[in-house]
Amino acid sequence: MSEQRALQDLRGLRFAFEARAEVILEKPTDNLSGHITELSFRGCFVEISKPLQEKQHVLLKIYHSEELFEAPAEVIYVRPDGAGLVFGNMKPVFRQVLQGWILSLMDKSPKS
Repeated sequence: MSEQRALQDLRGLRFAFEARAEVILEKPTDNLSGHITELSFRGCFVEISKPLQEKQHVLLKIYHSEELFEAPAEVIYVRPDGAGLVFGNMKPVFRQVLQGWILSLMDKSPKS
């Protein structure tokens, strides 16, 4: 398997993850508190009380282990308890935070 293919496969992996989140809406301007329950290199699932709409753009902040991750995101699906988000372009410092969290989760996951 090529290295590029391996990286693509890793991007699709989702991990159970517990973290506090803030979802900042563009229109109307509003901040919602949430809880991250799944995380991947490409996005996450956030539990929130206020419904979001598919294709809605938000700014997502995740707080975990005294670190902050921040990225623009788009809602790709909605469930009664929250929404699936795909991350947009993020600053390198936040990409490093995300990669650290994912690598830590990979170390903790059962080996097959």
